[in-house]
Amino acid sequence: MPSIWATCLAAVGADSRFLASAGARCRCQRKGRRMVARGSDDCSEDAVVGNVNKFCVVPPGYNSQPRRGHLIFDACFESGNLGRVDYITEFEYDLFIRPDTCNPRFRVWFNFTVENVMVGQRVIFNIVNFSKTKSLYREGMSPLVKSTSRPRWQRVPPKNVYYYRCPDHRKNYVMSFAFCFDREDDVYQFAYCFPYTYTRLQSYLEAIEKKNLDYFNRELLCLTVQQRRLDLLTITAPENLDPDENQRVVFVTARVHPGETPASFVCQGWIDFLVSQHPIARVLRQHLVFKIVPMLNPDGVYLGNYRCSLMGFDLNRHWQDPSPWAHPTLQATKQLLMDLNGDEKVDLDFYIDIHAHSTLMNGFMYGNVYDEEDRFEQQMVFPRLLGNNAEDFSLANTNFNRDAVKAGTGRRFLGGALDDNCSCYTLEVSFFSYLTNSSSVPVPYTEEAYMKLGRNVARTFLDFYKLEHLINPKPTAGPQYPRGQRNSSGRGKDRERGRESRGSRAMSSQQEVGSYAGSASGSSLEAMPVHFKMHHRDGKKR
Repeated sequence: MPSIWATCLAAVGADSRFLASAGARCRCQRKGRRMVARGSDDCSEDAVVGNVNKFCVVPPGYNSQPRRGHLIFDACFESGNLGRVDYITEFEYDLFIRPDTCNPRFRVWFNFTVENVMVGQRVIFNIVNFSKTKSLYREGMSPLVKSTSRPRWQRVPPKNVYYYRCPDHRKNYVMSFAFCFDREDDVYQFAYCFPYTYTRLQSYLEAIEKKNLDYFNRELLCLTVQQRRLDLLTITAPENLDPDENQRVVFVTARVHPGETPASFVCQGWIDFLVSQHPIARVLRQHLVFKIVPMLNPDGVYLGNYRCSLMGFDLNRHWQDPSPWAHPTLQATKQLLMDLNGDEKVDLDFYIDIHAHSTLMNGFMYGNVYDEEDRFEQQMVFPRLLGNNAEDFSLANTNFNRDAVKAGTGRRFLGGALDDNCSCYTLEVSFFSYLTNSSSVPVPYTEEAYMKLGRNVARTFLDFYKLEHLINPKPTAGPQYPRGQRNSSGRGKDRERGRESRGSRAMSSQQEVGSYAGSASGSSLEAMPVHFKMHHRDGKKR
């Protein structure tokens, strides 16, 4: 497939003055009348209501039928976001992100199409009302683009992207990028990051269901305010669901913030691995029960919000007391977690919430700070093991804190509400790129790279439970003991195996995972190189 830039960039790069105009100037006084998209009553930046719908931008005073080259903008589709378009010149347009529904604070995600173009038509798009000051656009990030004849997403070259503070827009930060259209019949789509829609998730889950896998179960946890599905997936060997069996549960959630689309790709990679026939996946299904809520905020995703739900709530600040009518998906997920936590036959070992990060590179984790030394040290193990499996995972960015601002997040609230044996994390992945130990040049993430990270996270559970002596070292090995001999007299009893030896055993060099003593405000994994011995995790404390 020829690059979408093979002809586009040759034309753009031919005029250096054209490119320079995007980043070298901020007009303090715009010339010409701004053409405002439908749904707005005036030129105020606050008047951004709804998405543009097949809005044709024509020059001031033009009263005839639109002609070829009068760009038509559209964001009235699933996960679309573009609230307004202002005509500046025939070469330049100001674009306004529509704020999250019922919440004007958040303006980051954009996703829109452009059509009715001319071959060789060069433009500058200025996205003028970002709500964040810090951005990976300063580090080389650039918008994504595809077209109907070239449906694979590609990044606009960073040299054609400028990020700067503009006094003409309340000193907001502006991202300008230059583009040259090369095919008249194509519809071009631009987005902040790789879109992952609610419909895409539903199609993906339906495809897995059709395989009739006996170790995959999909159920409806609840309906959203707009009556969309909140799906709960259970992936495990069927015998693990026997009511008489103890269950060791890993609970995963994603997309509580709808604009953080990389989280869905990571989650899909995780699911793909667990339902595969890979030897490690088979062993994990034998020993563990994975419960996954792949999209916690379906309404926000569908509407094209960045951070909030339909009614303007940042759901990841309402875990402490979710409302059944305002936050139904959160309330249902929290109730399920509390039920699992209170079940004597369930060991809830992990809660991991997947997010995307707009200012840092790589994948990394946030964890909690605990006063109990054993618990604090125990939660350091999994990130360290993940760092050995994923070249894009950063131990330097991994951090443990008890920041008061984060008190309502899943990771913070559940870290205090669930059993002491449960490790609660936020898994973050960059919107843009990652650095490896072997390269100093950032590698931009692709959809496949995000899914690879998900697969690597799943694989890491084998390493973790091998250290816990709950899974045999060989990936193809079966359970260490017959299921009929499994302890059923209470939670955590099978962890008594090897208790005496683990209490005094120093790890071999292959099992060295590091121990860390951090401050209450926050700690980085790489900043705490203290020797660590694996501590036994006793059963529930009541």
